[in-house]
Amino acid sequence: MRPQIVLFGDSITEQSFRSGSWGASLADTYSRKADVLVRGYGGYNTRWALFLLHHLFPIDSTKPPVAVTIFFGANDAALKGRTSDRQHVPVEEYKENLRKIVQHLKECSPTMLIVLITPPIDEEGRKQFAKSVYGDKAMELPERTNEMAGVYARQCVELAKDLGICSIDIWYKMQETEGWQKKFLSDGLHLTPEGNAVVYQEVVRVFNDAQLSAEEMPYDFPHHSKIDGKNPEKAFEQQCV
Repeated sequence: MRPQIVLFGDSITEQSFRSGSWGASLADTYSRKADVLVRGYGGYNTRWALFLLHHLFPIDSTKPPVAVTIFFGANDAALKGRTSDRQHVPVEEYKENLRKIVQHLKECSPTMLIVLITPPIDEEGRKQFAKSVYGDKAMELPERTNEMAGVYARQCVELAKDLGICSIDIWYKMQETEGWQKKFLSDGLHLTPEGNAVVYQEVVRVFNDAQLSAEEMPYDFPHHSKIDGKNPEKAFEQQCV
């Protein structure tokens, strides 16, 4: 049975298996090495994600994932009193919810690679998106801001350091590039092909640093070059007893 890599998060994760997106690219990279599973839930925040933990990651599993990415924050950071108010989670609770998710995963497997990821926000992009959906009824003020997303991002990165796990600060990473808002985000929140490439590259970098490189992982079954056409069973002796 191949090892499993689970991508857990909101819509940015749910959409990650679209053509050219970061999850699909990971699945391609780990083809025949590991199964990459998407567990993304559009619109979810960390408060709601807690209800899924025992269903997605049962404590008594005999084969827990070797790695899990946790990519929440865009919905938690929605501002009170604005369009997405229902999704808002106070930053202190957000950090504590992430802690609970990590603790649960560590209970599932103390050796599991756990990676926290932070999202950026382009408020102008969100305003334009709202106008395209609601027209004149769209609120003048964006329902999310990058400044507030940064507050959540810092708490996410700080928690990762406290718990001794990996983090990828996409919020910071993307802003190193001029014009990142339109280059990396399609609607102020979700990723463009270039944005997906940034997330993919960062996840692979962290996986490689944690000795979970696809190149170093064995194939699930023998590579065709190892199979003798006249005596094929020899290549399968160990893996297909």
